[in-house]
Amino acid sequence: MTITELSSESLTDAQWEIAHVIAQTLVKDNTDVNELGKAVAYLRASVQQPNATSRFSTYLKTLVSSGRQIGHSGRTIDYYRNIDKACSDYLKGMTDAHTMLQILGWVSRLMRYYKDAGPIGEIAPPSAPSVESIRQKEIAKVAKSQDFKVDQILDAVVTKINGNKVTYEILGTIKLTEKEPKKASFFQEGQTVKVKIASLKDDGSIKSVKFIDSL
Repeated sequence: MTITELSSESLTDAQWEIAHVIAQTLVKDNTDVNELGKAVAYLRASVQQPNATSRFSTYLKTLVSSGRQIGHSGRTIDYYRNIDKACSDYLKGMTDAHTMLQILGWVSRLMRYYKDAGPIGEIAPPSAPSVESIRQKEIAKVAKSQDFKVDQILDAVVTKINGNKVTYEILGTIKLTEKEPKKASFFQEGQTVKVKIASLKDDGSIKSVKFIDSL
């Protein structure tokens, strides 16, 4: 099978390039494609759930932290680390779970292609616009479609906890990190909570939020 034949899938140029880079990176790191397949299966099973991409990121990090207990060999945790790092590097900020699933599905196929294609040299980063810049456009789009107001209450997913700092994801796109000294220790990543808009930016997007105990 040639790369030309593989490219018939309906990915954009940017997404296709990302799929190639992730596949090359994982093959060069000798990552087991079967372990990636398990991760893809998890994403496929949860793709319809709210905040599926955040759940997937949390799932990968759980694999890394628990790899020694659940791994089948001494190298399994390295595979988990490689997969988590590649996804963090090249899919950071992606909020469309279906697109992510499509990209990673092709990564699995491309890994088999590159494994049989011979040694991989230096891997060039994607030349297309980064996922992070695409995410900024998504945030702007969400801000324009919503009439946010101060004191408005929203659902938010806890995506990261670092000391007393909590990162919230709102509407599957907007990420804000706030200090929550009294509550951070009680949160869990992936948990859905209620937050209240504390302030707005000049363009009407959310500047800051605060966790609320109850309505």
